[in-house]
Amino acid sequence: MGDVIVIGLTGNIATGKSTVMEILARRGAYTIDADELVHELLENDPAIQSQVAARFGQVRTEHGEVDRAKLGTIVFGDPNGMRDLERILHPHVTARVDRLIADCGVRVVVVEAIKLLEGELRHRCQAIWVTTCREDQQMRRLVVGRKMSRREARVRVQSQPPQAEKVARADTVIDTSGSLRETERQAIEAWDMVQSAHRNKVLT
Repeated sequence: MGDVIVIGLTGNIATGKSTVMEILARRGAYTIDADELVHELLENDPAIQSQVAARFGQVRTEHGEVDRAKLGTIVFGDPNGMRDLERILHPHVTARVDRLIADCGVRVVVVEAIKLLEGELRHRCQAIWVTTCREDQQMRRLVVGRKMSRREARVRVQSQPPQAEKVARADTVIDTSGSLRETERQAIEAWDMVQSAHRNKVLT
């Protein structure tokens, strides 16, 4: 991947990953949303659709694509099912990310992935950034922002590993518990450090 700097951006659900990625995009980063790549595969790749249906049953719509909401109700809260889904999807997502990075023509790439640390994508990254916030904020963001029921939001939050496990593996932690301005301040400060490190590398 040459001189491209790849920042892996992760964190548990509703901790502000997309907000941080948008901030970095405005600073000039090329951004890749791994979750969007998963959506594309589930909607458009017949081979993957067949594999998912073979493992999880009637999860396809009449048009053939995978019903993500139905699939989500199956795998969230089922660790074995989630691992099987990841085994199906992760190699394809990683291959797609590799192609996007190779073709981007931009100095800094940000790859946002909730399962970044659990798969091969972590090996593509020179730095790991983790977003974190309080659990009550996660719940509120899911209920208000994504229109989930409180029960569904709680299942999603509690089905994930403790945030501290990701934070412990981070090079940079962005705490989104405060205002948007405070989140932006942290993200830009960390971004400027990446830019400075890159310049020093070029000069040495």
